[in-house]
Amino acid sequence: MTGIKDLFTELDEKVHGEISFGDLSKISVQGRGDVMIKQKNGDHAFISNVYYVPDMKTNILSLGQLLEKGYHISLQNMQLTITDARGKLVTRVQMTKNRMFPLAIHHDTPKCLTAIINNKDWLWHLRYGHLNFESLKQLGSKKMVEGLPNIHHPNEMCESCVLRKQYRNSFGKKANWRATMPLELVHTDVCGPLTPVSNGQNQYFLTFIDDYSRKTWVYFLKRKSEVFSYFKKFKTPVEKQSGYHIKALRSDQGEEYTAGAFQEFLKQQGIRHQFTPTYTPQLNGVAERKNRTILNMARSMLKDKNMPKSFWAEAVLCAVYLQNRCSTKSLDTKTPHEAWSTHKPSVSHLRVFGSIAYVKVPEVRRTNLEDKGEKCILVGYGDRTMGYRLYNPTTKKVIFSRDVIFEENESWNWDQTKASRSAELIPEEETREVATETQTPRDQQTPQRGSPSPQRYDTPLPIDRDFSDMRPRGTRSLEDLYEYTEQVEEDLTLYCLLMTSDPVSFEEANQEGKWRSAMDDEIRSIEKNKTWELTNLPKGRKAIGVKWVDKTKRNAKGEVQRYKARLVAKCYKQKEGVDYGEVFALVARLETIRLLLSLAAQKSWKIYQLDVKSAFLNGFLEEEIYVEQPPGYMKKGKEDKLCRLKKALYGLKQAPRAWNMMIDDYFQKNRFEKCPYKHALYMKKEIDGSLLYACLYVDDLIFTGNNPAMFEDFKRRMVKEFEMTNIGLMAHFLGIEVVQSEKGIFISQSIYAKEILKRFGMEKCNHVTTPVETGLELRKNERGDVDPTYFKSLVRSLRYLTCTKPDILYGVGLVSRYMETPDQSHLNAAKRILSDWGRDLDERKITTCFTYFLEDTSFTWSSKKQAIVTLSSCEAEYVAACSAVCHGVWIRNVLQYLRFPQVNPTEVYIDNRSAIVLAKNPVFHERSKHIDTRYHFIREHVKNKEVELVSCRTYDQAADIFTKPLKHDVFERLKTMLGMTKHGESSLRGDVESLNLPANHFPATSTEF
Repeated sequence: MTGIKDLFTELDEKVHGEISFGDLSKISVQGRGDVMIKQKNGDHAFISNVYYVPDMKTNILSLGQLLEKGYHISLQNMQLTITDARGKLVTRVQMTKNRMFPLAIHHDTPKCLTAIINNKDWLWHLRYGHLNFESLKQLGSKKMVEGLPNIHHPNEMCESCVLRKQYRNSFGKKANWRATMPLELVHTDVCGPLTPVSNGQNQYFLTFIDDYSRKTWVYFLKRKSEVFSYFKKFKTPVEKQSGYHIKALRSDQGEEYTAGAFQEFLKQQGIRHQFTPTYTPQLNGVAERKNRTILNMARSMLKDKNMPKSFWAEAVLCAVYLQNRCSTKSLDTKTPHEAWSTHKPSVSHLRVFGSIAYVKVPEVRRTNLEDKGEKCILVGYGDRTMGYRLYNPTTKKVIFSRDVIFEENESWNWDQTKASRSAELIPEEETREVATETQTPRDQQTPQRGSPSPQRYDTPLPIDRDFSDMRPRGTRSLEDLYEYTEQVEEDLTLYCLLMTSDPVSFEEANQEGKWRSAMDDEIRSIEKNKTWELTNLPKGRKAIGVKWVDKTKRNAKGEVQRYKARLVAKCYKQKEGVDYGEVFALVARLETIRLLLSLAAQKSWKIYQLDVKSAFLNGFLEEEIYVEQPPGYMKKGKEDKLCRLKKALYGLKQAPRAWNMMIDDYFQKNRFEKCPYKHALYMKKEIDGSLLYACLYVDDLIFTGNNPAMFEDFKRRMVKEFEMTNIGLMAHFLGIEVVQSEKGIFISQSIYAKEILKRFGMEKCNHVTTPVETGLELRKNERGDVDPTYFKSLVRSLRYLTCTKPDILYGVGLVSRYMETPDQSHLNAAKRILSDWGRDLDERKITTCFTYFLEDTSFTWSSKKQAIVTLSSCEAEYVAACSAVCHGVWIRNVLQYLRFPQVNPTEVYIDNRSAIVLAKNPVFHERSKHIDTRYHFIREHVKNKEVELVSCRTYDQAADIFTKPLKHDVFERLKTMLGMTKHGESSLRGDVESLNLPANHFPATSTEF
């Protein structure tokens, strides 16, 4: 017992009691735990079950307890000698004059690992999952792996090892019998339940160890009852890989192994089941010892980087990968990996688990202005996918990549992340994780910047994200004449990630009937569509893998509507020019959707929604493509066959283009006209003046018009041609809630807003009357102290919220300027949506803002920093007017196509008379001669009377809400001018501030900025 609290490595302060001494005095016990000591010979040892007694002035060590723990004690020649069970000297103490034996021990403070990360011996100790130095030395000296330098044992200790690797004495003797061929004997055991549950909601892990090679496989389970199903998944591939059959299986007598179905299966397969005696798990030595080793290594890796315990599954998976590349006493000069595969593994690619990784983002997932890399965390190595296994703390997804730059001495700030994490984490990419790969990651040093290696993503991005930014090469639309700021379509991905997590592997989904039923429906659709035919793979061709992607569909209230399963091709394996040519996706811009909603509200029309089931399965392919049979649905007796695609499959790069060609051809045959200014918008006009408008966003379709009879005919024809889901009145579209009533149409994002608050830990945030606080000045900080990935996620979340909340547009635009190196002031600004007085303190550039009204409600808006530095307020207003007019011309053309021609000029309200004069006449030569000619685009449209510039007071300028922070009364007045009202249930605080598109008003347009 001791009175020094700092000596404890682990202390359970729930233990209380009293200790009595010979004089009948008593002292209080305040805890019990383990103490780590450093002996004189430099070794470290643990003393367990030490009582914490604050009133103790002297430490007391019980010789009786040492004897019980197997230590040997000898008293001879006035000396106390203590040796361990192996006869190794622990200490020798001389008796003092008062007949006491003071044991001189030294409490050791572990050396900071950050300080020793540059030492190669320590670095490889960390990369190898805290493998002991003797094993590391053996791996290097015997050349058992490639890429490992000679290792020397540092005279220091590793805190994570000594705290997480405390062993008991071994049980029994080493087995005399060993298998002489692969799979002659397989050991297995289940470890768990582990708390907390893993990110994939698993509580157990299951290991299989080949006795001959000592190679280990691991699977993660939610319940022990899943052992049988995972054994069958384990059996087939290992037997095919090795060419041998499992002859015997050794396990304990747990119910998961003694189940009747399991025993019957083993009997049919001719596998002998060896059981260890009840309540003696130690006799299942190989599996028990392996599980202990794996768990200790996982604990050490998590401890070293201070990672949340919920990452134990990732750590276990990585530990098994490393263990298969470690030396073992059962093998002389080979690792388990080599003994199994006959190939000597390379370890040059190993990096420290949990270290920071900067990952190159593929061009298809980013725009030209977005970062080329994102910050992730190394959580392992690829199994069937070459590369590193990386966790993105922002999206909470696992990806695979080879284009990575590591900071091995850095760790993620999990304390900051805890405040922003959603209550539910996305599960691991694969629940069926096999610890060793069928393809070894390519031997490589740290990847260099600019590496052309392709990205490997096994976690599919939401389909909307993949296609929303694509547009045919070599084409330009009128929208390209100005830099439009509402690029919120890409943030639909973020909306998807904020919702409740869904299964991410077939094995996980197959455990629940609702997902199995959804997958059955998808297979039926594929077979009904005659999407593929089974055939042999021609020589020289490669098959593309497929996987299941499951998603929960919700209604406007966030309630589960249905469960949807998609069979998706792994498009990253496609080669351009071989597997695909042109790529294109037909999507409507959100402003087009709002325009259609506004038009419907003005004319008191109802707007409806259809969903095309398995839309991409309808498109015909021009290329010859082969894919694997879907997991769980391989044809019996034809398992070696592959699927030649006749029609498109989700995930293929050309799938959206094939679907677009199909649906476009259908609309053209049914006398629909395609809008030349927005190809996702179609119109059908009958002789009697009946109109039907249809707007397409990939496979979601909304439609409205002035004749309900046309609706029924349209739906009937669509259902006949395609398999459709008739959703009815439009109520929930792309994360936007829509309420249609006699008063008009209300759109809001209350569910999405709540998800943002929950995700960033702001559910109990204080209410503010305006999103922008006056007086705060934001500046660039080259040494930002806020994680850029976290900051970008927050800003992008808010940016998508501007779809229905234009009042926060300016604040969001401002904080978007500090994405690279954000600091705490920028983070605070993003959380409040504040800004300075409409000016950039670093570049002195003006913000261009405008909004368009259909009668008295705004339906499109923009707020963006100008690309140039203007020299006067006149020039700044003139440049802003040009941007607004470009957008107005496009809207006029769309309305013209919709049969609502604008007879009168579009009124553009400007609160600067000089800018109006400059637009009407080439005056102020000295003050305007330097202005780029493209900004004089406005003059042509003023001359043609398409646009009329109108002077207005600053008081009446509705676009002021996009330019600067405002007082509460002004802010509320301008919100009302935009058409924002309170409707529905609570969102951020109070009522939802919905955008009200009122009914019974003649459509017209005007612009204010």
